[in-house]
Amino acid sequence: MENDRVAIAALLFIILIVGINFVMYGIVRGMTRGGESNWMSALRKSLNKPLEGSANKSMDELRKKVEELQGKNEKKQD
Repeated sequence: MENDRVAIAALLFIILIVGINFVMYGIVRGMTRGGESNWMSALRKSLNKPLEGSANKSMDELRKKVEELQGKNEKKQD
């Protein structure tokens, strides 16, 4: 009796997963119909965009400041 319940629960779980995948496939298929859509090109552009953000700019400024301070320190020692 319990084996039957486990088998039915497993079958329902598999049907649920297949159904969700089918619905998601339909949604994505509908969005991409007609060639490239806007979200695909936006995703491609964002992935190809170089990693140039404000954090990198501030790190470059910090790096330059450290180099300047090290250069001044070397001049004092000579």
